[in-house]
Amino acid sequence: MIKRALMSVSDKTGLIEFARVLYEMGVEIISTGGTAKALQDAGLKVTGISEVTGFPECLDGRVKTLHPRIHGGLLAVRDNAEHMAKLKELDIDTIDMVVVNLYPFRKTIEKENAALEEAIENIDIGGPSMLRAAAKNNSYVTVLVDPRDYQPVLDEIKSNGGVSEETNFKLAAKVFSHTASYDALIANYLWDKAGLEKYPETITMTYEKVQDLRYGENPHQSAAYYKAMQAEKGSMANAIQLHGKELSFNNINDANAALETLKAFSEPAAVAVKHANPCAVGIGSSLYEAYIRAYEADPVSIFGGIVALNREVDEMTAKEIDKIFIEIVIAPSYSEDALKVLMGKKNIRIMTLADISNVPVKDVDIKKVGGGILIQDADWSDFDMKDIQYVTERKPTEEEMKNLLFGWKVVKHVKSNAIVIARDGMTVGIGPGQTNRIWPTQMSLERAGERAVGAVLASDAFFPFDDVVQAAAKAGVTAIIQPGGSMKDQDSIEACNKFGIAMIFTGVRHFKH
Repeated sequence: MIKRALMSVSDKTGLIEFARVLYEMGVEIISTGGTAKALQDAGLKVTGISEVTGFPECLDGRVKTLHPRIHGGLLAVRDNAEHMAKLKELDIDTIDMVVVNLYPFRKTIEKENAALEEAIENIDIGGPSMLRAAAKNNSYVTVLVDPRDYQPVLDEIKSNGGVSEETNFKLAAKVFSHTASYDALIANYLWDKAGLEKYPETITMTYEKVQDLRYGENPHQSAAYYKAMQAEKGSMANAIQLHGKELSFNNINDANAALETLKAFSEPAAVAVKHANPCAVGIGSSLYEAYIRAYEADPVSIFGGIVALNREVDEMTAKEIDKIFIEIVIAPSYSEDALKVLMGKKNIRIMTLADISNVPVKDVDIKKVGGGILIQDADWSDFDMKDIQYVTERKPTEEEMKNLLFGWKVVKHVKSNAIVIARDGMTVGIGPGQTNRIWPTQMSLERAGERAVGAVLASDAFFPFDDVVQAAAKAGVTAIIQPGGSMKDQDSIEACNKFGIAMIFTGVRHFKH
């Protein structure tokens, strides 16, 4: 039976309606500050915290609910005679319900140029204490932290005269999840501000659910999509869907892979992805030219793929995209005419992402292993042009150099072992994810066919043998970019010199597993 309820919320969604029903049921409402004023303005009688504690709120509101008359009323075990006798001795009444949500710490730190002092002031102390006390004593206390739970609790009270222990237990579990997330956000913020070590002894991450997914990578796997509390600008998690069916697990994963590749380019670019691998990439003087090059790079693999573009999509480009089946198009914006064209297909998913070219500053890469995770810096950095080693007798021509740098940007995002064949601002052959280096070379050269003649080759890691150079020369490749660093580098250099191939070393490896 709910006789007394304590309410103190920053998010007042649904509060007045909820409190009014309880008030009409004869429940005494205890409240503080702005919450008390909102309830009183709505015509509800409220008992102030100071009336309960006999002590004034002080220190600019920092101390108001941290008092034995509050926490005694929350934590007393009702079936424990000694507890109840002590409450009677101390003239403390029990509190049967707590409705609390916390100071808006997250909203505070998400503001532009939020000051540390303001963030500190929005760390809630009394709120989490009341929530945890009520949740610990959930056999006797109903605790609500989420406005979406107000109506179900009211329905249960109306039907059964009270809230069941089962419901209270579930609400308590929700509270501890909420306070853990809240504390993790604060801890991570302060850790970053304090400049402490990058990889602490323990790590806690907090994410919020975006949506449940129909299934995971395969239909027999359940799945959900979560967003980091402070996802950086240009992150996949900030993309907005404008049209089409609900995103799938694989859609989201592939779209993210497309965005990561797209961020390598400042000029107009189009990236197509299949199974988390770039399958076609094109750049040009306009988005239309970039898309045409991407399409012509591999018109077979682009079908049913994800296409990411880094300029506003115009009608002419949209009409080209519309000629084939594409799962997702993601771009910073679309012209009105382009949207009309693309929305003509029911199944295409159209997404927009502001700051699509922004490279996250604090991004990390996390891989799950049995019983743990591997965490590392995201691979956004690259070599400096002054560090390039020209290791062959012939240096690349200006045109070859453009294509070498283009191919290098793409191969970085292809699963290892990876080889990319490029020419004329487009990929003409991509070989991903093989267990040795000659196989992706053969795959990419076979895909390129006659277009390999005069093209360049990019490799994500060094050549252990000169077989890649031999195959490239046979296909007509004229220049190669690779990290270097093999014990047998000289073999590859000599082979390049023999065939007149220009080769450069970057000194940077880009494995992607």
